[in-house]
Amino acid sequence: MIRFGVIGAGRIGKVHSATIAANPKAKLVYIADAIPAAAEALAKLHGAQVASVEEIMKAQDIDAVLIGSPTGFHAEQIQAASNAGKAIMCEKPVSLAVDAIYQTLKVVEKNKSTLMIGFNRRFDPNFAELERRIRKGAIGEVELVTVISRDPSPPPAEYVKGSGGLFRDMMIHDFDMARFLMGEEFVVVNALASSLVDKAIGLAGDVDTAAVQMQTASGRIAVITNSRRATYGYDQRMEVHGAKGMLSARNVHNTTVELHTAEGTVADPVQNFFLERYGAAYAKELSTFIAAVDSGNRDPKPNGFDGLQAQILADAATVSWQTGKPVKV
Repeated sequence: MIRFGVIGAGRIGKVHSATIAANPKAKLVYIADAIPAAAEALAKLHGAQVASVEEIMKAQDIDAVLIGSPTGFHAEQIQAASNAGKAIMCEKPVSLAVDAIYQTLKVVEKNKSTLMIGFNRRFDPNFAELERRIRKGAIGEVELVTVISRDPSPPPAEYVKGSGGLFRDMMIHDFDMARFLMGEEFVVVNALASSLVDKAIGLAGDVDTAAVQMQTASGRIAVITNSRRATYGYDQRMEVHGAKGMLSARNVHNTTVELHTAEGTVADPVQNFFLERYGAAYAKELSTFIAAVDSGNRDPKPNGFDGLQAQILADAATVSWQTGKPVKV
């Protein structure tokens, strides 16, 4: 039984807390949040106790810290948990500053801490199976990876001001998936982006529509497209083309029922947001982390290096968009 302290009682903290509470090999002990009422409500829901971040770090009755606080606190909280001898699972990104990620990983390495970064999409059953078949050689050598990710609606403009921008906040998941599927590191990034969905996002200095091309040293290519608007639901698709064929993962609909008439075929809508689409992925992610802690595996994937590489690509895409030029990584 792995005993958890959760930092953050917002949207993602609620997801992780529910996932921990539902896992028979986990126990949710403490919840911390800067807003006491949020922590109290979530703790009451799952039979946990409210504690401060400092109390969680010092607590002798927890084994692991799950960090779901705002991004600006991730690096310091990873370091504090590592210094306190806790296993750590942290939401992406580790930090918006690459230098801070390097320093954090040095602390984790020095303390020989277990650290896993929350790129949950790797654990989606469909995407995980796609990657497994690639590694088995189902399509031969990978030549082209395409990742499509579109949210049903944009976040408030206030949110984007502190998010680090679309490339670091939204597309960072897709940078990780592109690396995961390609199996090689990218050496050049070229980005285009616009504010087409919500003018307020553009005025806040961010974009809501973007496309990125990346290439490895061997010449293989990945293309990622993002949009903050998809009128038909949460659009999450991937396609990998190789020397022997192609693998694809389609959207997940509310049901598989289809209506066929003389007028055509009608299917149920695509699932509406990440809470529905990635519920199984969050559960598998947690189980993988628990298994790593149980077995003494200090380096479960995705690890700190994966977090670092995704952030480097996100930074490169941001610079490419701003300068209008490709960026070498």
